[in-house]
Amino acid sequence: MIDLAVPKNIKVHSVLFLVALIYGANYSIAKIALGVYLEPFGFILMRITMATLLFWLVSAFTGPDPIKDRKDYYLLIASALFGVATNQMLFFKGLSMTNPINGSVIMTTSPIMVMLVAYLLGREKLTVMKIVGVMVAAVGAYLLLTKDGVSLSEGTFLGDLFILINGTSYAVYLVIVKPLMAKYKAITVIKWVFLFGIFFTLPFGFEQLSVVEWNTISTEGWLSIVYVILGATFTVYLLNVWSLKHVNSSVVGIYIYFQPIISTIVAVSFRGDELYITTVVYSLLIMLGVYLVSRF
Repeated sequence: MIDLAVPKNIKVHSVLFLVALIYGANYSIAKIALGVYLEPFGFILMRITMATLLFWLVSAFTGPDPIKDRKDYYLLIASALFGVATNQMLFFKGLSMTNPINGSVIMTTSPIMVMLVAYLLGREKLTVMKIVGVMVAAVGAYLLLTKDGVSLSEGTFLGDLFILINGTSYAVYLVIVKPLMAKYKAITVIKWVFLFGIFFTLPFGFEQLSVVEWNTISTEGWLSIVYVILGATFTVYLLNVWSLKHVNSSVVGIYIYFQPIISTIVAVSFRGDELYITTVVYSLLIMLGVYLVSRF
């Protein structure tokens, strides 16, 4: 009999590509509502709260999976700080101050950050080519950040910088959440991470969310909000933590590599954003660095 079962490695990589596809489109789709109907921190609080409800609802059907060790709560809290609160708030704040192409390109530095964090925690080794890759990508990121000048009041520098810090924060999250995946179900980890994330974002987002004029949001705006909550939050985070059960943090991080291609196509095709040759060149530098880090 022919075995039609799909090998696990193909499933994992297919899932990670789907995550890149969903999140790559998010750079343009999120901007439909962001800054128009919802301010960044208010949007984040809404996003995290609604996703938390969905995660806990799903977990009600997956059976009990209690947290066995008190120190695991500390890891969950740290994961919430880096992977939900800091990551998402800086992403949306940065995205409101820059454009989708810049944002997605800068996020390609995240795999490099994953490698560095994993090394500092003693989970990966550094090679000469990996170090070269870090330097090449750093040059690309610097040139992209400073192409409009280094003034924080002009161009997109500050927004780009927030996106860069956001990517670093997410890299820390991917590394520190990995040990939890060996002990608990994916849904168990992510429901607690998001629950703790609410407490971190509530002080920043409550006021912005409380003044939203819900009746003025267009159909397109609502579709943007639904996509961000169901697609770029609930689905992406759940699939990423599931993937961490089967591959290491660096592999999950590497798939951010595909996001600039996806988001650039979306931004140019549907939002009319301009694509400059300098953006392409600096993007290639960053992606070359990512390749060197992931290959060697």
